[in-house]
Amino acid sequence: MVTSLRHKVLIIEDEEKISDIISIYLLREGYTVLKGRTGAEGLKKMRESPDLIILDLKLPDMDGEDLCVMIRSDSDIPIIMLTAKTHEDDRVRGLLIGADDYVLKPFSPKELMARVKVRLMRAGNGQIILSFNNGGLLIDKNNHEVKVHGNSVSLTPTEFKMLYVLAKNHDKVLTRLQLTNIVLGYEFDGYDRTIDAHLKNIRHKLGQPDYIKTVYGVGYRFNCTLDEN
Repeated sequence: MVTSLRHKVLIIEDEEKISDIISIYLLREGYTVLKGRTGAEGLKKMRESPDLIILDLKLPDMDGEDLCVMIRSDSDIPIIMLTAKTHEDDRVRGLLIGADDYVLKPFSPKELMARVKVRLMRAGNGQIILSFNNGGLLIDKNNHEVKVHGNSVSLTPTEFKMLYVLAKNHDKVLTRLQLTNIVLGYEFDGYDRTIDAHLKNIRHKLGQPDYIKTVYGVGYRFNCTLDEN
């Protein structure tokens, strides 16, 4: 029975036969299907804002686990991993780096569809708001809004994405290359100091230059305290 969910599901899988089978079942259930045969193609398709990702761990251009880490650093989108690895340690590692579910090959397409439905229902449409410094900085991902001490701050889409990535990884130092790959795209080949220019604009607009610290010789770190829920 075809539903009217209309969610977008991104399949990152290099084996065409497997990708086609998953696509057929997803289309039957009323989902919109996006496809990427490599990690780079998958990252490009992320620009189309999928609601869930089905990710194969063995990709021709990069390790699926590395791709999962890259996606998770910027997004809370549900990720279902597909793999032929049967060892428990491999599955545990996948879950620890951010996967929401793990499906072993060969798999039942019907079971995979059930897992897709469950993950999308759990994801729901909940609002994602990051709060720092006792509410002094609020970052609303759903509405692309930023407030500093109650005052709205206007950021470009790229500036907002960069701020959100830094805030989401507030406990880490991100290199310029990591920010470039996550924010501007895996195949970005522009000016080397583009990241620096965006960060300068963000600091100026926030009016709080210390919110983003430069770790010289390494990268950048978000310098705010995450509020407890």
